[in-house]
Amino acid sequence: MTFFVTSVGIGDGANLGGLAGADAHCLHLANAVGAGAKPWHAYLSHQLMNGVGQIDARDRIGNGPWHNAVGVEIAANVDALHGDGNHVNAATALTERGEPVDGDNDRTSRHDILTGTKPDGTSYDEDYDKTCGNWTSNSPGEAMVGHHDLVADMTRPNSWNNAHVIGCSQSNLARTGGEGLFYCFAVIEG
Repeated sequence: MTFFVTSVGIGDGANLGGLAGADAHCLHLANAVGAGAKPWHAYLSHQLMNGVGQIDARDRIGNGPWHNAVGVEIAANVDALHGDGNHVNAATALTERGEPVDGDNDRTSRHDILTGTKPDGTSYDEDYDKTCGNWTSNSPGEAMVGHHDLVADMTRPNSWNNAHVIGCSQSNLARTGGEGLFYCFAVIEG
């Protein structure tokens, strides 16, 4: 396994403790299923904000390939992941335990996945916060989310990482079908 959707969020809205806190959550969940021997990074962008530099989600995860918990290839490389060659969908975007994540058509939707990215996996400029203060806020700001189940736009290969913005609080995340879940990738330098 080199890719998963977190089975649980951190529980404080989009305040993930920054990129370091999100990465630690990925590693914690991977360790719980015996997959923690690899370096894990959250698929999250970091905006240029208060003099702190821009970091693109696509540059944090290595080169691929990535496979889910049951061995299905998600993408062969970074370009495939951000184009027509990705296989991120409701059937393949599994948790670290190999379980499906409830989608928009299920009884309890959890399909909003935090990303903070543009469709190509790059971050937004500093004019408009789409990362909830670079993943440190559970109140002001907004976060860009993707839909792991591709609901809303089945024709866009990247709606998995770029669907709409939501507020940063735990209640705002839940309002549109989210729990503060995010994607985790093993950093593979292929």
